[in-house]
Amino acid sequence: MSRFFPRRITPAQVVILGFLVQILAGALLLSLPAATRTGQSAPFLDALFTATSATCVTGLVVQDTVQYWSAFGQGVILLLIQIGGMGVVTMAVAISIFSGRKIGLRERWVMQESISAPQVGGIVRMTGFILKTALVIEALGALVLALRFCPEFGLAKGIWYGVFHSISAFCNAGFDLMGEEAAFSSLTGYTGDPVVNVVICLLIVLGGLGFLTWQDVATHRWHVARYRLQSKLILTTTALLLVGGGLFFGLYEFAQPQWAGLSHGERGWATLFQTVSPRTAGFNTVDLTQLTRPALLVTILLMLAGGSPGSTAGGFKTTTLAVLFLAVLGVFRRQNGASAFGRRLSETAIRNACALFVLYLTLFLAGGLLLCCLDGIPLTDALFEAASAIGTVGLTLGATTQVSPVSQGILIFLMYFGRVGGLTMIYAMTARPGGVSSQYPQEQVTVG
Repeated sequence: MSRFFPRRITPAQVVILGFLVQILAGALLLSLPAATRTGQSAPFLDALFTATSATCVTGLVVQDTVQYWSAFGQGVILLLIQIGGMGVVTMAVAISIFSGRKIGLRERWVMQESISAPQVGGIVRMTGFILKTALVIEALGALVLALRFCPEFGLAKGIWYGVFHSISAFCNAGFDLMGEEAAFSSLTGYTGDPVVNVVICLLIVLGGLGFLTWQDVATHRWHVARYRLQSKLILTTTALLLVGGGLFFGLYEFAQPQWAGLSHGERGWATLFQTVSPRTAGFNTVDLTQLTRPALLVTILLMLAGGSPGSTAGGFKTTTLAVLFLAVLGVFRRQNGASAFGRRLSETAIRNACALFVLYLTLFLAGGLLLCCLDGIPLTDALFEAASAIGTVGLTLGATTQVSPVSQGILIFLMYFGRVGGLTMIYAMTARPGGVSSQYPQEQVTVG
């Protein structure tokens, strides 16, 4: 097992290298003639972009998945989604567990970094719990979706569509196979379908809650007071984002004239889906180009916030948002620090949240600005694409298929950064043997 994780590299470096190796391997497989419907090799940049999007569970594509890629290519994409969603290191350790190999302390340490676990103890048992729970949820989702799709597409195709969309939704990937009649149509043909809407939304939310939250719920069930502080913050913030987004889309956006063609039921389902999907799945049941500017801004904010740490979702995470809010609330209350649910947050958590937020915001704005300058894309559209990439969402206003190779490279970097995670990237790039033993003298600086 130790050969998987050499001793000279840190756990953070193992994570980023693991994702990089998977992306390159996926790109090579998608470059094979068998991966396309035409039997001709896909351009390497298209293959690389698709492999990155699948591995980073984003959903941005330059070619329609069902029209361009063959059954083999779709299978490769689904495999990349599954491994990328669960985490490369998680899958590597899982293989060792199922093969009966002994998991050493270093492998447990790397695993802790991969799933954002608070401690090394019990990490192997947690990995087994994660895999079993994920497979059960995906199987149930695939079963219900297959029952819905089989009457429409036939038995074999209906089962494949059920499996593909269940894994894609649970891993918050946003890849779909619904573009046979109209490319890049996503789930717009199911705007008012209760089965598709409910199942896809549930899979997205469950995948985005985080593995540690699952464990808390499975262990303590309705005894919320026994949950970890992190789980309490995740559940509270997720609920507030869903309620806030739902109120905005329900009371404002889908009351606009351009949605008059939707029935009241379709508007209700569209409200639910448009609230859930931006965090961070990438499916859509309505034409996003018809959204008002305020709705685009709200969608961008939801995409940046994303899901929770240790989950299949991206974004700067719900806990980061919660910690920042609590830190600001502490300033308003003139408190020394921040607290919630009877617990005080560490200064390290507050500093990390500030660093992550600034880093994501900087890359999001820089990426959007570069897309606008390089390809002449309207600024709002460019910022939307940049937020979708760094949040590993996959929603698009149509600009992704029109950008230049340089801009594709920018989106590839944003997707990779968004999936690996800001702190993991920082730790991997700034690894130092030992800590800092000295400090500069302190001097007061006035802010605000």
